[in-house]
Amino acid sequence: MKRDFKIVIPARMGSSRLPGKPMRLLAGQPMIAHVCDRALESGASEVVVATDDERILQVAESRGVAALMTREDHASGTERIAEVIERLGWADHEIVVNLQGDEPLMRPQLLGQLATALAPDCGCEMATLAAPLDTADVFNPHAVKVVLDGKGHALYFSRAPIPWDREAFADEQNRVVQGRHFLRHVGTYAYTAGFIRRYVEFPASELESIECLEQLRVLWMGERIKVLRIDQPPEASVDTEADLIRVNALMEQIETV
Repeated sequence: MKRDFKIVIPARMGSSRLPGKPMRLLAGQPMIAHVCDRALESGASEVVVATDDERILQVAESRGVAALMTREDHASGTERIAEVIERLGWADHEIVVNLQGDEPLMRPQLLGQLATALAPDCGCEMATLAAPLDTADVFNPHAVKVVLDGKGHALYFSRAPIPWDREAFADEQNRVVQGRHFLRHVGTYAYTAGFIRRYVEFPASELESIECLEQLRVLWMGERIKVLRIDQPPEASVDTEADLIRVNALMEQIETV
């Protein structure tokens, strides 16, 4: 059964790898405008951009999306979402999807499916996505892997190749493995508003610092994360100039079809 959900798009102007990222142009439009469009296409009951820059706010509002100026000192997008939840007074049971401001090619239907994964009887207040991992990325530390339990809950996230395939990896000269065991984590999340209120009080964990993966804080605290398996990951987010060039070419190609 489909669930009602809201979307928050955290979008800050500062980015060490791609300065001014939300306002960089893709197919002639600021990136944040495309992300707003994907959110509006998802069927969400409410979409809010949470930003620290007036220019981003103006673009969002021109797209018909509500926007809030939020604090500049938030350490993460999750903290920025927590500020939105408090300022708008959302109830603990509300489902909130975190759509990053650098995902202009997110498939809108995935956002609704992710919200629906948080069924009342699933025993979780946080959900995320995973897709089959390309064989070429098994040893790529930039591709985050996740292993699941038998009920589809995350057991662990890592940049290392998990699970370790003892037989396949035994021959170091032939580490070409079949990808069936491996899942790539897709960093899009849904939560209840109540979970976010608790999460921002959690201390950072040692594992989170070692792997540079914020989601490990949730497992460290003994919370469960539901993982929705999908056949194909969405197009990767835009983090670098090379990403911008690649995604711009894709979007221009889409618009000419």
